[in-house]
Amino acid sequence: MAPIPGSGLAKGLAVTLRTMTRKTVTEQYPDALPELPPRTRGVIGLFEENCTVCMLCARECPDWCIYIDSHKETVPAAAPGGRERSRNVLDRFAIDFSLCMYCGICIEVCPFDALFWSPEFEYAETDIRDLTHERDKLREWMWTVPAPPALDAGAEEPKEIAAARKTAEKLAAAQAAPREGDS
Repeated sequence: MAPIPGSGLAKGLAVTLRTMTRKTVTEQYPDALPELPPRTRGVIGLFEENCTVCMLCARECPDWCIYIDSHKETVPAAAPGGRERSRNVLDRFAIDFSLCMYCGICIEVCPFDALFWSPEFEYAETDIRDLTHERDKLREWMWTVPAPPALDAGAEEPKEIAAARKTAEKLAAAQAAPREGDS
């Protein structure tokens, strides 16, 4: 069956008439802050203690807006007769938010959970050069990162916790076994 000529136009006009009769709601932004969804992408925060300077975030960034500088330090042997080790030390970590497209690839590829989304979106600047946030500013954004959602009550416990508990139970059983034989 062929559609009636002009039915699409009538449907469009009906939608227009319905929305014209509704009262408009304008949020007065600076005075009334918007209610944002919990997983809002605002600015990226850096948890510097977890960063190992692996450079994955900078290499995977499609916009090349992450700048990392580091140097190697030699760590003395932990035990006598051990060998010295070297580790990377972070000198500079910066993100140029004038280039960033907020795709989140850097956060997803970070194997050490050093980068997080913050819901903060009010960081406009009058000079574009001020949109390059150095590690001190990125560390400040970590205070605004929301806590992770609680686990579902019916969910399985994480494998790491289950393995740690089993190991602790084995150690407790091993320590208790010789005591029982002593008596």
